[in-house]
Amino acid sequence: MSNDLLGPGDVLLESLPDEVVATMEVRDRWLAGLKSADGGLEFLVVDLQAWVPGQRIRVAFRGGDPGLWADIEQATAPISAVANLHLDFRAGGEFRTWSEQDTEHAAEIRVAFDRKGYFSLVGTDSVNPRIGLPQEPVGGRPGQLSLNLGGFTVNRPATWAGTVRHEFLHALAFGHEHQNMRGPCEAAFRWEDDPGYQPTQDNRGGYVVDASGMRPGVYTYLSGFPNGWSRAKVDHNLRTPANTAALVAGPFDPASVMLYRFPALFYRSNPSPCAPVGPGQELSDGDRQGLTLLYPRDDVATDAARGRRENLARALESTPGDDGLESFPGPVAEFSREAAARLRACLGSAE
Repeated sequence: MSNDLLGPGDVLLESLPDEVVATMEVRDRWLAGLKSADGGLEFLVVDLQAWVPGQRIRVAFRGGDPGLWADIEQATAPISAVANLHLDFRAGGEFRTWSEQDTEHAAEIRVAFDRKGYFSLVGTDSVNPRIGLPQEPVGGRPGQLSLNLGGFTVNRPATWAGTVRHEFLHALAFGHEHQNMRGPCEAAFRWEDDPGYQPTQDNRGGYVVDASGMRPGVYTYLSGFPNGWSRAKVDHNLRTPANTAALVAGPFDPASVMLYRFPALFYRSNPSPCAPVGPGQELSDGDRQGLTLLYPRDDVATDAARGRRENLARALESTPGDDGLESFPGPVAEFSREAAARLRACLGSAE
C-alpha cells in the first residue's frame, strides 16, 4: 500500500504483524495461569513486562542516518527526564546499530524504518525469543526489529516526534490509552454500522457514508482501505481487555500521547468522552505520572520494585508448584526459566 494513496482524512492505525500477536497470545495464556505468592496478577504482569527501575535500555538502528537517529534520540529526551531509566543510543560516542544477522542482542530496542506503518513490541517482549516467528522480521530475537517507524527515512509526518514518543512508550510497557480499563472508550465507540447502512466504498476501497447518510461502524470502516483489518484484529487493537492483566498506570487521560486521534464516525456522541484533548504530541501529566509509577526515582519504591522481581525470578526458577506458582504440564517450566533469565538480565543492567 503506497502512502501516496493516503488522504488527509485517512486513519492508518498501528498494528503488530499477525504472527507476532499470535505468539503474544500464547505468552498471555501462560502468564494468566501463574499465581503470584505475594500480590495479584497485576503486579506479576508489571514485574515481567516492564523494565527494572534504573536499567540501561540500549537502542540500536537499522537504516536511516545519524541525523535521523539524533532527532529520535532528542524526541525521547522528555521520557528519559522523567523515568528512572537510561535510554542509551550510543556506544563509544557513535550511534548503536543492529543487523538481521545478529546472534546476540545489540540492543533491547531495535529500530527499523522499512515496514509499513508504526508499531512497537511492548516492554520486555522486545527481548523475548518466544515473541514472533524465527523466519519473520519482527520479534524478540537478536536479528528481529522491535520498533518500526515506517517511511521516516523518506518522508517524516508533521507529527513525527509524537509518533516517536508513542512508540517508545510502548517499548517501555505502556498500552494504548483507549484500551485503559478505567476509561470510557469501550462504551463510546460505534462498533457496528448504523441500522440500514448499505456498504459503500470509495475508489480506493475505503468504507464511507452511504447515499442515505448512514455510517459504517468501526468494524466495517477498519475492514476497508487503508487498514484491511478483521474483526479479531479490531478487537485486539481497540477493545478494552476483559481481564486485569493489562498494565494500567492511572485513570483515563484524554491528553495522553498514547491516545489515538480517531475519525468522528468512530464515536457514539459528539463530543465524545473518549475524544482526545490537545494535539497529543508531548507527554501529558498523566504520561509523566505513569512513567514515575513504573520507573520511580524514589529509593524506597525502586528497592521495592527490584525486590519483587528478585523474588519472582527465584519463584520462576523453582519447580512449578513451589513458591506459589501453579503446576503446569508441557513447556511451562521452560517458559518460566526463560522469564527468570530475562528478569535477572534486567536486574543486572540496573544501576
